[in-house]
Amino acid sequence: MMYTEFDEIRPYHDEELPQVFEELIADPAFRQVVGVVMPDVPFEVLAQKMRACKTKMEFQKAFCYGLLKKLAKEVTDGLTLDYVTVPDDREMACTYISNHRDIILDSGFLSILLVERGLDTVEIAIGDNLLIYPWIKKFVRVNKSFIVQRALTMRQMLAASACMSRYMHYTIAEKKQSIWIAQREGRAKDSNDRTQDSVLKMLAMGGEGDVIDRLMEMNIAPLAISYEFDPCDFLKAQEFQLKRDIADYKKTTADDLLNMQTGLFGYKGRVHFQIAPCINDELSKIDHSLPKPELFARISMLIDQRIHANYRMYPNNYVAHDLLEGSDNFTSHYTAEDKQRFVSYIEKQLQRITIPDKDTDFLREKMLQMYANPLKNQLAVLKR
Repeated sequence: MMYTEFDEIRPYHDEELPQVFEELIADPAFRQVVGVVMPDVPFEVLAQKMRACKTKMEFQKAFCYGLLKKLAKEVTDGLTLDYVTVPDDREMACTYISNHRDIILDSGFLSILLVERGLDTVEIAIGDNLLIYPWIKKFVRVNKSFIVQRALTMRQMLAASACMSRYMHYTIAEKKQSIWIAQREGRAKDSNDRTQDSVLKMLAMGGEGDVIDRLMEMNIAPLAISYEFDPCDFLKAQEFQLKRDIADYKKTTADDLLNMQTGLFGYKGRVHFQIAPCINDELSKIDHSLPKPELFARISMLIDQRIHANYRMYPNNYVAHDLLEGSDNFTSHYTAEDKQRFVSYIEKQLQRITIPDKDTDFLREKMLQMYANPLKNQLAVLKR
């Protein structure tokens, strides 16, 4: 059965790809970007390679996998994935709910790590605020993304959320296709990662039964993503100061593009993905009769605890914590060289901020918090 209800938001069906490929090939903006990304390959050769792809997976393996592998080699010191249990995705699809560090690479790196283990790539929830040009919207839908509609009235938002929830339930149950979704709208600017109840409320709009039944249908597996360095740290710190100083400050499309570009091509050091087990066992123990606000708060906290417990800590996290506290509690976790390297890095990033009335002390503190917060949150879980 072909559902038409999801046509506006779903990834393209494989049989739709030939038409979409022709539209992309004819788009001057797409051609220009491809020329920048792959300057050594004639566009006609790429066009023929695209036309030869019969499925979204073939397209991902032919183009995205190689590009992401090359990028990972250039801007990271290695990608790693670890998990206690990842179900065979042919038997049970999962909803990976993760903290959010990079607009494009969180889901991109996850997909290449899964492919390397012989598993399928994930479908990706992506906000329509990032789909700035028509070719981007087409490209992400070829690349197994589904669209989160954001610029809507309250009534439209409810209808769109319900439609997306039904789509995600259908994707997990019928298509047996795993999904990646961030735990909140947008990235946590201070790396104090918290699951928004609204994400769980949206997931519980689709499916059958009560709230717990509906969330169990989604096979939620919390995913902790740890970047040693965040290339956008200085942009996030800058945004904190602008929001502090300008009452109605709003990021522009140009700001979004700069964040995407900086996140993609900036140095990240080591990057680790840790998948926690599916939370269904825990969900089954929760009292179904609890009031909904309490249910959602409890489940959000459960996901947060799994994510916080599974961060991978780097010397930077310990140095930042000690610098903020003015202590040497964690000196056993880093060397003098580690500390010097991190302090120099922070000062260099601060120099990249060029706003008027630059408040260097405030900006430095915000950047240190970004690196200290994951450790603070992990310590809080481990003390329980």
